[in-house]
Amino acid sequence: MTTITSADQQRIARATLTYLAEPADPMVCGLLQVLSPAELVASIRSGSIPTRVTGVPSGLPAASATLRHCRNQLHRVPADGDLAGSQQQGVRLICPGDPDWPVQLEDLGAARPYALWVGGTADLRSCCQSAVAIVGSRAATAYGAHVATQIAVSLSGQGWTIVSGAAYGIDAAAHQAALVACGATVAVLACGVDHTYPQGHADLLASIAAHGAVISEYPPGQLPQRRRFLARNRLIAALTAGTVVVEAGLRSGALNTARHARELGRPVMAVPGPVTSSASGGCHQLIRDGQATCITCAADVIADVSPATGRHCS
Repeated sequence: MTTITSADQQRIARATLTYLAEPADPMVCGLLQVLSPAELVASIRSGSIPTRVTGVPSGLPAASATLRHCRNQLHRVPADGDLAGSQQQGVRLICPGDPDWPVQLEDLGAARPYALWVGGTADLRSCCQSAVAIVGSRAATAYGAHVATQIAVSLSGQGWTIVSGAAYGIDAAAHQAALVACGATVAVLACGVDHTYPQGHADLLASIAAHGAVISEYPPGQLPQRRRFLARNRLIAALTAGTVVVEAGLRSGALNTARHARELGRPVMAVPGPVTSSASGGCHQLIRDGQATCITCAADVIADVSPATGRHCS
């Protein structure tokens, strides 16, 4: 008979939470400040919070409502054995404290991921020790794709990992450029890592997994939802030394990633575009409002992020 250790129980509990609660749920995150993952899962199953717990965020009624909502999701959770191993289809689970857990995610505080599901064999901590986020519009112009490619190729050639969201447009240009440069790249998804989204990026995601990592807070089988794209943006910002917005309209989701980076105290950089291009309106607004540094090349990026990493441009 296989003995399940306390550490195994906590891993299983963290994996279980990825099925039961949306990332950064304020109540779940608050409860995890006073309960271990295993204790929280036990409370979800029983529907009651230990009497020793006091000062629950938003009060006990709200906490009880969250527990009920999570309990209604229990049917989605696989057997413990599958959760503990979870090597199916090349997917593995990493948790806070694991050797390959990126320590910079701790900067998210209570909103750090419960755990991460990872596709690919790369050591995620090593990949993200020197990493830059490159994000922007899905409806990228030829100009935007060209600039994203040039910056990503140059950064990759100097040992920087490129992190983005694997979407069409700027994200894809950045990932593809890193791969062409034989550099590492990490894709952060808003769905399970076993789900190809967008469908047209099946080959790209496979290449990213082979030369870096495809990661998600969402367990295998989960489909993308609009709110999940916004939630994953905080991971793109947290995993990296700085965020570059290459091309973004005034309502682009890339601006949400930039906001998370600012809140984390990470450099935000924006590429200027033609003043007549609405596709660069968000970049121009960031620069005009003093929320981003105007950059035009990889050397500018390295100059901005090197103080945070201790690296210097040769």
